Amino acid sequence: MSFTNKAFCGLMLALGMSIGAHAAGGGGLAWDKAPNKTNDMAALQNGVKLFANYCLNCHSAAFMRYTRLTDIGLTESQIKDNLLVTNSKIGDTMKAAIDPKQAKAWFGANPPDLTVIARSRAGSGGSGADYLYTYMRTFYRDAEKPTGWNNLAFPNVAMPHVLWELQGERSPIFEVIGEHGHETKVFKGWKQEAPGTMSPLQYDEAMGDLVSYLQWMGEPVQNTRVRVGVWVLLFLGVLTFFTWRLNAAYWKDIK
Repeated sequence: MSFTNKAFCGLMLALGMSIGAHAAGGGGLAWDKAPNKTNDMAALQNGVKLFANYCLNCHSAAFMRYTRLTDIGLTESQIKDNLLVTNSKIGDTMKAAIDPKQAKAWFGANPPDLTVIARSRAGSGGSGADYLYTYMRTFYRDAEKPTGWNNLAFPNVAMPHVLWELQGERSPIFEVIGEHGHETKVFKGWKQEAPGTMSPLQYDEAMGDLVSYLQWMGEPVQNTRVRVGVWVLLFLGVLTFFTWRLNAAYWKDIK
């Protein structure tokens, strides 16, 4: 895929996410529960690799520094060799490779920042991670659309399926139900039209890794905060026990 095609696909991906969250949260397809792999270092490393390959050409993560990726087990050497783009340095924030002026000239607007995309897409259907996980897995071929693609989580989506080579081509299976003179399509499953380079299970795993990385990137300290909170509660429990026993010992001779 050329740089220009990657740029276009990256921009359309963010636009689809932004608009689709509202559409899916308004009573459309039920969101699947995203796997929480924010404690899985291997999954997060694979997620950032997918992010760098498919998103970072156009989208910045302006609140995330490359050095922070050492928190998920990457060495500075691995970051420099595999993730840095253009002339970025290890201490820089994750800036898009595309020039902002060119992006605005080509697309009419700069691609949005993705640092907190997983936190900002929560809705009535679930968390932002749930939406992203569902959205990335529900594309299908639709010859009636200009891009040749559609999406169950975001019907009539304007973007193509940028990861179709990994997932392959699928078509949804619907059951038509008649109610009160109106026909309603109910989604029942998928038919694989052409295989991708990944099996369905592998693709779901990859999207779980990507979404988990986006979730972690939005709040890198979330797991540390939970661990510290558990230790604080344990400390307070032990302190309460000793305080109770000390109080009992102090007042034992007073009737």
